[in-house]
Amino acid sequence: MTTKVLVAYASKYGATEAIARRIGEVLQEAELQVEVQDARHVGDLGEYGAVVLGSAVYAGGWRKEAADLLTGNQTALAERPVWLFSSGPTGEGEPVELMKGWRFPEALQPVADQIGARDTAFFGGEIDMQKLNLPEKLIVKGIKAPTGDYRDWEAIEAWAAGIAEEIKEI
Repeated sequence: MTTKVLVAYASKYGATEAIARRIGEVLQEAELQVEVQDARHVGDLGEYGAVVLGSAVYAGGWRKEAADLLTGNQTALAERPVWLFSSGPTGEGEPVELMKGWRFPEALQPVADQIGARDTAFFGGEIDMQKLNLPEKLIVKGIKAPTGDYRDWEAIEAWAAGIAEEIKEI
């Protein structure tokens, strides 16, 4: 029997969605049955044998829809293997270093611990000024955030391949 894997995401402008979709593709290439969904549209987790959940990070927190999926399904998530990822920082370098050691939202860490998340990854993000509204553009300029695409696709694919290996061993 094949384990059906849910890859759920919360993304404002599509950068985190693209990461989730690539994770899904890597899992499918490993011959796993995968469904990639916006966290807002995820219902019952009963049909999934494993879950990968990720969110864009804003001001040190996950988007509400991903946080709600995580906190509202603790019992179901604790019954299956779960991997968590965040995306967000821009600039050259390791995301955790860019964020001065930040790896995962502090407010959600007890939930991640309670469900026994197998791994928590943190990937660089993307800022496309053309997609931002005026207040967001002013904030980006004000804090001098680097713009552009800082997603490390090789790291994302390697992480997803590791998940595929673990699922196949279950």
